[in-house]
Amino acid sequence: MAQTTKYVIKYKLNGERRFEFAELVNGSEEEAKAELDKLHDQTDDISEIAVSKAL
Repeated sequence: MAQTTKYVIKYKLNGERRFEFAELVNGSEEEAKAELDKLHDQTDDISEIAVSKAL
């Protein structure tokens, strides 16, 4: 199993600012988007994704 690091994902969901914590392997925007897709409906508009290491 790959080693993961805790990241905070800041994003907009249907125009509303949100954030989630997630265990990601490399912290890429694509990896974060895949995690957000698991949490939200296909019809939700997810934009302005920013990923940084959690403190």
